[in-house]
Amino acid sequence: MPGRLFLTTPITEVAERLGVSAGHLPGQPPRRNIQPGQEVVALTPNGLTRMRWGMIPVGRVNARGRPVMETIINARSETVFDKTAFQGVGRAVVPVDGWYEWTGEKRRKTAWRITSRDGGLLLFAAITDTWLAPGGQRVDQLATVTCEPNGDVAAIHHRMGVLLRVEDLQTWLNGAEKEASALARPWPDGLLNVEEAGDVDWSAP
Repeated sequence: MPGRLFLTTPITEVAERLGVSAGHLPGQPPRRNIQPGQEVVALTPNGLTRMRWGMIPVGRVNARGRPVMETIINARSETVFDKTAFQGVGRAVVPVDGWYEWTGEKRRKTAWRITSRDGGLLLFAAITDTWLAPGGQRVDQLATVTCEPNGDVAAIHHRMGVLLRVEDLQTWLNGAEKEASALARPWPDGLLNVEEAGDVDWSAP
């Protein structure tokens, strides 16, 4: 939807593939188990940075004027530009090598690894916000945007993250809402590889 992410490609190579500078971002060890609440690399209109995956919606309200209480990990593309809770958000892109989903009953779940069939990066559309935490700490945060699954993913999950082509990044980051919304569609069938992920140490970072 995605549930967890992984990024093993070096940051300098990520920047090169995206046609931007790595800037101040230091290198990082391969990350094979990125969980909600942890930092991810994100491309914003100002370049590459790190942001918390999961938006704490302090001060945001729903259409009934009630506070939004839950941390937002994923936002539905069908309503992300319409919901009161998402007014004024920014946009970003999360580059990853792939993500994980699970199927099956509790305690008997099967983990699945989803990657690009050509071995390239996958670029998730995201929305962003800033949380002013107690003590004045500023936390830049994001939520990935989801849509209906394509044929590759449908057998393991009813949603998938919105994936972007490199040539569409600037439209998502800087385009009008109508232009960005048009990109929020399932990835074409046949471009993703789905395989069991029984080799992952889920206790490792």
